[in-house]
Amino acid sequence: MNAPTDIQIINDADGKPAFVVIPYAQYIAQSIQPDLIPHEVVSRMVDGATPVRAWREHLNLTQEEVARRIGITQPAFAQQEAVAKPRKATREKIAAAFGITAAQLEL
Repeated sequence: MNAPTDIQIINDADGKPAFVVIPYAQYIAQSIQPDLIPHEVVSRMVDGATPVRAWREHLNLTQEEVARRIGITQPAFAQQEAVAKPRKATREKIAAAFGITAAQLEL
C-alpha cells in the first residue's frame, strides 16, 4: 500500500530522478534549525497569538489546509488552534503538518 505524500519527484529524459518538489511550508520548516523559533513567530505570540496560530500564519497556511493535513475539519482545527497548550498528541500531529518539531510548539 502506498502512503500519500506531498513530495513530487521529477525525472529527467532518461527516467532518473532529477528534482524533488516539496510543499513550501516543508521547505521553510527544513531551513529552520531544529527547535529554534523564528522571530516572526515569537512576535506574533507576544501580540497574543497561540503558538499554533503563530506558526500557521508564519508558514502562510490556512486553517483549512492544516485541517486537511491532519485529517480533521476546519472548525475542529480552529478550536485546537485557540488552545494555548494543546495535548501532546495534538501538538505532535500539528507539528508534523507544519514540518516542525513538537518542541517548537511547546512555549
